[in-house]
Order: sequence, then C-alpha cells, then structure tokens
Amino acid sequence: MTRPPPDRSRDRRIEDPTNLWIVHPAAAALLPWFVAHGISANMVSVAGLLLGGSAALAYAQWQSWPFAVLGLLLSIAWLVADGLDGMVARATGTASALGRALDGLCDHGVFALIYVVLALSLGTGEGWALAIAAGVAHAVQSNLYESERARFHRRCKGIAAVAPSPPSGNPLVRLYDRVGGTLERFAGRFDAALGRRRDPGALGMAYGAAATPPMRLLSLLSANVRVYVIFLACLAGNPRIFWWIELGPLSLILLIGLVWHRKVERRLIDTPILATHR
Repeated sequence: MTRPPPDRSRDRRIEDPTNLWIVHPAAAALLPWFVAHGISANMVSVAGLLLGGSAALAYAQWQSWPFAVLGLLLSIAWLVADGLDGMVARATGTASALGRALDGLCDHGVFALIYVVLALSLGTGEGWALAIAAGVAHAVQSNLYESERARFHRRCKGIAAVAPSPPSGNPLVRLYDRVGGTLERFAGRFDAALGRRRDPGALGMAYGAAATPPMRLLSLLSANVRVYVIFLACLAGNPRIFWWIELGPLSLILLIGLVWHRKVERRLIDTPILATHR
C-alpha cells in the first residue's frame, strides 16, 4: 500500500493539545486505509455525523455517568472523523467548496443534535432558551475562528490572499462562505501589505511568530474544547453550565482574540524595519 504524503496543512503552534496527541495521530493512522479503499472525504464527513449523532443519543441519558462517558468517547471518534475527512480530501486532491461546506455543516449538525437532546432531557423553557442562544453563539464563534485559522495558515506561508472560488449554485454553500468571510474586510489591510512585499515570506514568518499567542487563545473555540466541557458539565449534573460557558467566557475569548489579532496585524505593517522590505 502506498502511503499518502504527510498532511502539513496545520501549524502545530496553534493546535489544541488533544489534536496533537490524540485526534490527528489517530486520523493519520487511518488515512492510508481510507485512501486505499477509495472512501471519499464526503463519506467520512457523513460517517462523522453519524458518530456525533450517536454521541447525542448517549447524552440523552447524561444523568447516568456511563452514558456520559460513552457520549465523550463517541464525540472523540467524531473529532477523529472530522480531521480525517480533510486529510482524505488533501491526499486525494478532491477538496471542493461543497466538501468544505458539508464538513462545516456536519460539525454544526453534531452540536445541534447534542443541544437538542440536552434541552429535551431538561424539559424546561429556560433550558430551550439557553440551548438556542448558545447554539447561535456557537455558530458565530466557530465560523469566525475557522476563518481566522485559515488566514493564519495562509499568511505564515507568505500568501497574501487566495483566489476566490467560483460562486456555488448551492445557496447553503454560498451562505456558509459568506459567514466565514465576514472578517475579510477588517483583515484586508494586512493582506494588502503582504501582497506588496518583495519578500512576503519574511513578513509571513514575523506574522506567524507574533500572531501565535492570539491564535492560541482563539483555539479555545475549537470543537475539542466544547466536547470536553459538555462532558464535564453533564458529569457535574448540570448541562446548563456548558451553555453559560458558551455564552459568556467563549464569547469573551472570541472578542479578545479578534481584537488582539487585528492589533498584531497593525503593529507589523506599521513597523519601520518591516516596511523597508516593501
């Protein structure tokens, strides 16, 4: 069996530790088998949705700790599938706008199922209100975090901007891309400066070092963190704890991280030493 080339799409400096030591190694170990058997990235995304749906069913009995543990284990399996679909797409050269949107929608779908199951288990209007509000906050946080992460990876390679994808005929894909690109107009000044450099790689390296701290903070908005907080909240006997964390601390982390990241960009493009390399 020919082993696929190593996946170098992620910068280890800003990855969640559980991705580095558990999720990505497991996905990488599975990658050759999936590629050899012709299993598409979209099929992996759907399989991940099924694993996440099974986790939601387990959390329907969160009051019993064995079911909470089962929900956690199935959620980790979903995280592995979530990493594997991108690896398969890159290894087989089959990445597409539809696949990217499907991956994102499956991610949101898993959490939506878990939120609904937990709200049903509580059976109160207050629980439903919290679940809906947290779900909206989650969607905003995740889309903005993913756009920041993609921007970080691109800039570290000295790439100022990527050519826009042809508009999709699928309205859901267009909506997903529009939400994910809402920060472009605020971050565009740095990309414009990067594009004017004779040596964009030097600015990209300086940017990578300076932007790593705010990106590490923003990595707390990853699916991994939510998976573990859901489990701990259920183990503590109150799923509402997770929703309040979603609405409060995670929203604050998003705001601080975005402001910090933009401040790093402004400082870099206004630094005289870097300006001499235009």
